[in-house]
Amino acid sequence: MPLHDVRRPRARAVLALVLALPLAFCLPAVAASQITPEQVTRLDAVTGVAMSPDGRWVAYTVSHPRPLEDTTTGRPQSGLWIVAAAGGDPRPIVQRPQTAGRPDWSPDGSTLAFLTRLADQHQQAQVYGVPAAGGTPRRLTDSPTGVMAFAFSPDGRRIAYTSMSPEDPQVVARRARGYDMQVFGEDQPRRHIRLWVENVGGGDRRAVTPDTLSVRDFAWSPDGATFALQVTRETDIDADYMFRRLMTVPVAGGALSTLASTEGKLGPMAWSPDGQRLAWLGAVALNDPLAQSVFVVGRGGGTPVNLTPGFEGSAVWVGWQDPQTVLFVAAEGTKTALNRVRAAGGAIERVLGRGAEIFQSASFDRARATFAVPANAAQHPSEVYVGTLRQPALRRVTRHNPFLQNVRLARQETITWTNRHGDRIEGVLTRPFEERTGTRYPLLVLPHGGPEGISFDGWTTRALYPAQVLAARGYAVLEPNYRGSGGRGVAFAQADHRDLGGGEFEDVIDGIDHLAAEGLIDPSRVGIGGTSYGGYFSAWATARHPERFRAGITFAGIANWISFTGQTDIPHEMSLVHWDLYWWESPGLTWDRSPLAWVNERTPPTMVVHGLADERVHPAQSLELYQTLRLRGVPAQMILYPREPHGLLERAHQLDFMERMAGWFDRYVKPEARVVP
Repeated sequence: MPLHDVRRPRARAVLALVLALPLAFCLPAVAASQITPEQVTRLDAVTGVAMSPDGRWVAYTVSHPRPLEDTTTGRPQSGLWIVAAAGGDPRPIVQRPQTAGRPDWSPDGSTLAFLTRLADQHQQAQVYGVPAAGGTPRRLTDSPTGVMAFAFSPDGRRIAYTSMSPEDPQVVARRARGYDMQVFGEDQPRRHIRLWVENVGGGDRRAVTPDTLSVRDFAWSPDGATFALQVTRETDIDADYMFRRLMTVPVAGGALSTLASTEGKLGPMAWSPDGQRLAWLGAVALNDPLAQSVFVVGRGGGTPVNLTPGFEGSAVWVGWQDPQTVLFVAAEGTKTALNRVRAAGGAIERVLGRGAEIFQSASFDRARATFAVPANAAQHPSEVYVGTLRQPALRRVTRHNPFLQNVRLARQETITWTNRHGDRIEGVLTRPFEERTGTRYPLLVLPHGGPEGISFDGWTTRALYPAQVLAARGYAVLEPNYRGSGGRGVAFAQADHRDLGGGEFEDVIDGIDHLAAEGLIDPSRVGIGGTSYGGYFSAWATARHPERFRAGITFAGIANWISFTGQTDIPHEMSLVHWDLYWWESPGLTWDRSPLAWVNERTPPTMVVHGLADERVHPAQSLELYQTLRLRGVPAQMILYPREPHGLLERAHQLDFMERMAGWFDRYVKPEARVVP
């Protein structure tokens, strides 16, 4: 595992960097060109940051696509880097073929810890640490089933971590004899996640929570005496999403106590610096689609206080500035911002944000003055940025995709329109590359998933949503934040309840009409393509509104809401916060809003795409749609990607999909542009 001393001279650091980074760092300058699908598949992106306690360094992880010469299949690899907060040359700490994740500093800043799996030392992911001054990585934990998440105690002497309970030996023995049947609710699915504490120096490993509960999140109190916990009784993903409970337990062990009664989703949490309060993100009701409001309760428990009632935004991260002031990052429309509010309640004050940078978390130094964020912008994927509470701007520190300097991108902006009910709707518009005045362009609508997802006005180009690639081919690209989206507050996120595919889709139609009225697009040449709920929108568009769309592409989309309930790993979450009803409560409406109910001979050409390892939206949904399209005589194509979950992770698959997507729309949507008289 390569390690570079943080105190080494600059010349040696530069040499290490040149050796470690992709070949693109060494290429000579070339003439600027449009972005290509191949370039999209080799983009690096910062995925997590950890500011050192003294504010001098930022440790961060980067998602690296597998190199072109790597002929094996697999997901992107995660490298670990360190860079001075003041700027300079970043240094790799963990590189291919090793991977690392979840960087964190010891409280005194002497050790940088991270999760990694070293085949020659341990088969499971463990916490390793390297001295901040440089040295050899040392294993800090010894969990037989591996570590999922970890945190140092406030004094730095212990590490708390979550770990999966071991398999039942009887189950293992039966499987070895060929009895490998899977019984739902038993065997593997019943393995709970327990919280453990282990001395950093080794020994005294002990469980803090019983093996009858699953710990989904935890936080040390500042005095090191108590854990705040989010736990579930069940082990499935639906329980994780919908049925967490907020509790506390003494670090020394003992009974768990409910800290506050909550309903619906829970998100990140943080103790106040004096340990007298806990802040967290939560839902305001069971059917709230997001844990998007900021709550606070005293250490002794009681009734929580909502600090953001009526806030037109969605909180995504929470922390503290001081014992009386809560900080939170929020999605606000297509932008993001860092805000603060008094723990006792009151007006929300913006610290910084709503600029070009999009960020959804923050890591502060010990003084809570300087912080780092992974932020993206319209010109690049996520990089390390640093800011302070005293300055209203972020400063970029890293540049991991230098070849983008030689790539010309189409103009991108946030647009607003008024829907037919008089409501303001937003979206991100990527204008056609080298747009010419007086020309109407074909339009591609790329709806986000969720439906509580958000289209941000940042880096919009990735394998399943290649906005800039499509703009480079002469399309206008609209990514709408229709009602039901996050980023606009609780009421807006709930505005599509019991009406999926209804008023929310009218918002999209109204956005198309707005662009037509502006003279940018030809409304007779519109295509649509999205993933997950965006895939549902795409299938719904071509089946229910064939007069408005020339072609569609649905990736991992829902075709039949009734059968989907029996095929997904989130039947409760889908019913409670997406529909706000279970299908048997209104079977007629549920079937009416299923694309399958509307497919007929008028349905425009539809490409149906799915990953074969998808447990969120089972591939059977795509098979139902494709077979019906074929039976009704609709031009259709079906592509299945082996090993892929609810998305695309392998580079060859990503490249293949982008090329197919562009080819499909070029064939069915994109005739020659015409000049409006």
